[in-house]
Amino acid sequence: MVAVGVLPLRGLLHYQGPPMEEGFMLVFGEQVLHGARANQDFLHLYGPGSLWVLAAVYRVFGVTLTVERMVGLAQIAGIVSAVYVLGRSWGRRIAVLCALTSLLLILPPVGLTAMAWNGAIALGAWAVVVADRARRHEDARRARRLHVVAGLLAGLALLYRPDLVLALALATVALLLPDRGRTAEGGTSIAARARWLAAGTAIGVAPYVVHVAMVGVGRAFTGMVVDPIVHLRGGRSLPVPPSWDRLDGFLQRAGGLRAIHWPLPALAVPHQIFLWFFTLLVVALGGLGLAVARVRRAPDDRRARTLVVASAFAAGLLTQALQRPDTAHLAWVSCIAIALLPAYVAELWRARDERGTNRAWLPAAGCVALFVLVIAPQFTARGYLDLSEQTFGHNVFGVAITRGDRTFYYGDAAPAHAAQRLVDDLGAQLQPGQRLFVGPFDLRQTPYSDAFFYYLFPELHPSTYFIEMDPGIANAKGSRLTSDVASSDWLILSNVWSGWDEPNDSRVVGPSAPNDEVARSFCLVHDYDNLFRLYHRCGP
Repeated sequence: MVAVGVLPLRGLLHYQGPPMEEGFMLVFGEQVLHGARANQDFLHLYGPGSLWVLAAVYRVFGVTLTVERMVGLAQIAGIVSAVYVLGRSWGRRIAVLCALTSLLLILPPVGLTAMAWNGAIALGAWAVVVADRARRHEDARRARRLHVVAGLLAGLALLYRPDLVLALALATVALLLPDRGRTAEGGTSIAARARWLAAGTAIGVAPYVVHVAMVGVGRAFTGMVVDPIVHLRGGRSLPVPPSWDRLDGFLQRAGGLRAIHWPLPALAVPHQIFLWFFTLLVVALGGLGLAVARVRRAPDDRRARTLVVASAFAAGLLTQALQRPDTAHLAWVSCIAIALLPAYVAELWRARDERGTNRAWLPAAGCVALFVLVIAPQFTARGYLDLSEQTFGHNVFGVAITRGDRTFYYGDAAPAHAAQRLVDDLGAQLQPGQRLFVGPFDLRQTPYSDAFFYYLFPELHPSTYFIEMDPGIANAKGSRLTSDVASSDWLILSNVWSGWDEPNDSRVVGPSAPNDEVARSFCLVHDYDNLFRLYHRCGP
């Protein structure tokens, strides 16, 4: 199992990174390390937990791409290991199948970027594992400690991503279901277990008090609630279900330009995403129904009760796939929900024959193979094979953009070479302490940003709140985008994402004032193949 995870590691460490998402995880952590505050100094749509952890890691090991990706690797290891432990109730073979499925689902689509969601899922999944162990424990004192630890892990997961609350709430309800004719387990009442879980959760989320005290109630509420729930949805949502005959997401279309060798017949990529979406719904909801039925039939059965808690957690994650069913969001849910598929097969097998669990691994393996080889190979088996080949230098997809000891990998060679020339030119002209702005050519539309440039120039201060750029937020009427541009010394404007075209409000054009400010106050230093432009404030 470890060997399967290690094989593509070298390829992943030199693989292209998502320019905005990985860029801002590098930049945000460093900004926090230097005293900046999320929701006050820069836009951040989630909890502060992941940024605080990254800042602490950067302080010890330095701010590098490798360090950030090692944090991402640790998060993925947390997800896969938790899935493995959940699967152990049905034997080692089923557990290994669950873990391998989780790995194949999360690694190729997401890579090693240390996104907050991955950390939250790892913490949340381990909260489920520990809470399930606490429920089983016969010693009251030990059970109390485990419940508190489970609550603490759940609270920390919410500190990463507050929107994990639904999944954790459903898992808690399933966890506290009473046995038939009983109100206690291990000598402890349901009410007592609920109190212990609540106490641990309160400890885990307590750092929110610190964050709110630093930035204020209004800023915290707007940044973590209003912006992601109200302002972001229109510009980031995609059709549900995904289109059968075309790719809805712009980043999916860009990634689809890369040809990956695959020896087996395969469905078209849009077909795979369409079928993946419905497979996820069927497995998640059908698995929860199976688990509930098994608990009703045998309320005292430990495996059935483990399955219902894990399935409730998985079902609660479906909102991610429903709001934007692209490959990343599908993977973020499937790494738990579809990863439990072998356990569902084993439980069905056990329902027929209590002694048949040991023989269930073969049909379970067949179901997994059907998914990763037929339904969605592009984003699972095929992607894993590609990353493993890159470990040995074959068909490498990542061109280094380097400045000093800082490197970022861009997937397309032409923009990477243009960006490298820009980095060299700006590095020769800048003065430490100046202010840098990174955005698109046309600032009336802000669907994406090459935020990695901020990481390559640590001696320049980001001049904008919108290091992460989102449609409907950065380009909204009345936003501070124009004043941010006006406060800059240098501008890096990108044409790479100008073709962004999704069936949502990202097409909406905002005010022209930021463009007017560029034309009025900044002089073009150089145009790099019409991919990037470098501007400096005009004047002596």
